[in-house]
Amino acid sequence: MSTDLRDGNQALFEPMSIARKHQLFDLLCDIGFREIEVAFPAASQIEFDFVRQLIEQQRVPDEVTISVLTQARPHLLTRTLEALQGARRAMVHIYMSTAPLFRQTVFGMSQVQIFDTVLAAVEQTRAHARAHPETEWMLEFSPETFNATEPEFARDLCDAVVAAWGCTAENKVVINLPATVEMSTPNVYADQIEWMHRHLAHRDRIVLSVHPHNDRGTAVAAAELAIMAGADRVEGCLFGQGERTGNVDLITLALNLYTQGIHPGLDFSQIDEVARICTECSQLPVHPRHPYVGDLVHTAFSGSHQDAIKKGFAAHGVDTVWQIPYLPIDPVDLGRSYESVVRVNSQSGKGGIAYLIETAYGLHLPRRAQIEFAAVVQAHMDRDHMEMNAETLMRLLDREYLAQDKPLKLIESRLSSVENGTQQSVNVIIERHNECIECAGVGDGPIAAFIRALDVPIRVQWFEERAIGQGTDARAAAFVGIASTERAQTVLGAGIDSNTVVAAFKAIVSAVNRLPSMSPPPRRRSITRRFLWADEHRSTNRPSKSVILPRCLFFQDFSVINSL
Repeated sequence: MSTDLRDGNQALFEPMSIARKHQLFDLLCDIGFREIEVAFPAASQIEFDFVRQLIEQQRVPDEVTISVLTQARPHLLTRTLEALQGARRAMVHIYMSTAPLFRQTVFGMSQVQIFDTVLAAVEQTRAHARAHPETEWMLEFSPETFNATEPEFARDLCDAVVAAWGCTAENKVVINLPATVEMSTPNVYADQIEWMHRHLAHRDRIVLSVHPHNDRGTAVAAAELAIMAGADRVEGCLFGQGERTGNVDLITLALNLYTQGIHPGLDFSQIDEVARICTECSQLPVHPRHPYVGDLVHTAFSGSHQDAIKKGFAAHGVDTVWQIPYLPIDPVDLGRSYESVVRVNSQSGKGGIAYLIETAYGLHLPRRAQIEFAAVVQAHMDRDHMEMNAETLMRLLDREYLAQDKPLKLIESRLSSVENGTQQSVNVIIERHNECIECAGVGDGPIAAFIRALDVPIRVQWFEERAIGQGTDARAAAFVGIASTERAQTVLGAGIDSNTVVAAFKAIVSAVNRLPSMSPPPRRRSITRRFLWADEHRSTNRPSKSVILPRCLFFQDFSVINSL
């Protein structure tokens, strides 16, 4: 049962307007709630008017029961019952605090007086129900602060309410046992619920409900254990909104069940839309680390996490049980995509980088390419200290590998077989230092022939080629590791083309251009020096007083100034 419109609303800086309450009510109905506590009609005119509009404008779906809350006081109950006039089906929720602290300090009442007050409210409600048979009436009773109440007293009071209402197994009464202020570990609360479950006189006539608050931060755990202990029903709010630290979070509770294979009967398949409407209505933000809903909960920045997630997706088959490392739920089930599952910052590694590029561009980086490119990305991150998205990573990959066309640039290539049929010949046009050169080579395969045509002292250490896309639009991505005959260090190159051979040639050119031996020597400049003694130059900004600069040697590089 959702108490967002009552318990959640009364805890806001600015309680919701009637328009916002209608918006949230419609959302709760769409999600699938069949019992919704809509107001405390005796608290304010807005609360009263909202209930009247729901009834008079027939805005309550047939399958939904609206509930209203009231204290066990005659005048408040009268006003509450007036608000429900003409409802098709309605639940009257009566509450009274029963813990010793409230009996003695707040009310100054004995246990007998508490009994009399509650039973009088039940009888008043029952009399009104008999006078208005056009409405299907239901009763809910909460011994508020149940978790701080003597168990025997709470049991006897609830038994008396059940008897006074005259319910049956077909028309049950809701007995709600709130942890109004959470003050123990969840297992203790569950023990209290189990004790009531076992000792209530007419358990078959009761819907046993719990209402955990979150003062200790364990409301969800308390609700889950309470269900295991015998509870039939949970009251709470979306995102756990409510007094102090809030109520039990029904989204977290529901999706916890979902991850265990139990469908909660609520539809959170568009969780971002749920979050948007709740934020608009409550004016409260959703924390980015909120379970299941926050912007970052399905996101991994850590390199080891990213690597595990990437491997999990690679091994995950269609229509198989969801088992992905670090992802307890499939984001798609919540209406989200996989785009934000992996995000890259300075804590990330090769797996996350490769995952982003592959999911965004279909480009699968070989492991050896992942290792080298991760170092390039890390150096970039250490300098800029910014998160990198897939587009930024691709630009960096292009700049570092794919766009390497200096000093060599492949202009054209033609491949043919040698007459003996065992070797291949390649004719290429290469641009070098703005000059086009035509050259040719013969080898056992296209790559060997191309290297001979380039006439550079290199050897291929490894070569891999992957497809990007499918069908007529498919392209080839080639990755090669080469080393010069003079040094053992392997240098990576990459190339992309619709032709697989040309992609390989581009990768080789990329690698050759990245060889240290191909880097141009540092440019030498003609430097004009002037040595000026500082005490020969005095400030002219202040006519009345000259400032003598410290005696030192100035160096002036006019070639630098002229180049600017």
